[in-house]
Amino acid sequence: MIADELDRRLLTILQKDIPLVSRPFQRIGEECSVSEEEIIRRIRRLKEEEKVIRQISAIFDTKNLGYKSTLVAMKFDDDAIDLGAEVINQHPGVSHNYKRNCEFSLWFTVAVPPKDSLESHINRLHELSGSKRTLILPTLRLFKIGVKLDLTGKESKEESADEIFDESRRRKGAPDLTESEIEVIRALQEDLPLRETPYQHVAQDIGIQESGLFETIRSFQARNYLRRIAAILHHRRAGFAANAMVVWNIPKEELDTIGPEFAKFREVSHCYERPTFSDWPYSIYTMVHGAKMTDCEAIVERMEEKVGKWPRLNLYSTKEYKKIRLKYFTKELDEWRGKVAVHVN
Repeated sequence: MIADELDRRLLTILQKDIPLVSRPFQRIGEECSVSEEEIIRRIRRLKEEEKVIRQISAIFDTKNLGYKSTLVAMKFDDDAIDLGAEVINQHPGVSHNYKRNCEFSLWFTVAVPPKDSLESHINRLHELSGSKRTLILPTLRLFKIGVKLDLTGKESKEESADEIFDESRRRKGAPDLTESEIEVIRALQEDLPLRETPYQHVAQDIGIQESGLFETIRSFQARNYLRRIAAILHHRRAGFAANAMVVWNIPKEELDTIGPEFAKFREVSHCYERPTFSDWPYSIYTMVHGAKMTDCEAIVERMEEKVGKWPRLNLYSTKEYKKIRLKYFTKELDEWRGKVAVHVN
């Protein structure tokens, strides 16, 4: 459990950034006015015993690394959705998979490497799962991405432009990664060691100096491959038991104004423009987090006060089928291709 106010402050700090210094936990300790040893002890307890921290690692931008990704919604009969979800979960590129309270009851995200056809993967998943109808909902425009839950209640209600990772930080060209840089990505996407000098241990494992690791990380940040190195929390254990994916029917001429306004809300972790369909007219998607459902409803009402009332649906997850961190440049996808006996390039 979260023991005290220091736990809450520490968890809020860890979601923002792990400093790029030899002794990052010492730096965080100075900010919290406690020792490095106490910071490491608390992180270990919150991660290994209380299970509040899911992972501490690099958070990369999927699209900037050249991967193709999308949100997908599928329609199932009630008695078929669990089996369909099990089939979807077998795909290594599926990181999040939920049952939600609407006619399109299964929602998941999937990503594939640069040379693969994303549509081919989804078509095969449609066939294998028995979906009655499948909507492919790629990001047309990114207004915001980044989960940073405020456990202190002291953070400002709005985030500044510097805090928000949006379309302006998306690369326009293909990635220019070297093989040695890919090795660094593979290492950084694993858990950061809970040691006094964690980056030194990562550098040693891949055979480079700590200074070289820092140089590569800063290069990744400058090229917008890496958003930050930070903690990802188990939302429910951190006190955020409710989350709503709010889909809004916003006219195209209003998107330029309303999207950025939604993104400013600290309780909104994701904000995207996605394509619309005749049977699904929703153009903006916002993820809202609260301690309970009524908190989410109150946040949505505040959003409406800011931009006006528009047709919307508040979609709550009623079952979590899968939630993992996507890993890049692995061989697992090759194994999946062989298992389903399909050519998806």
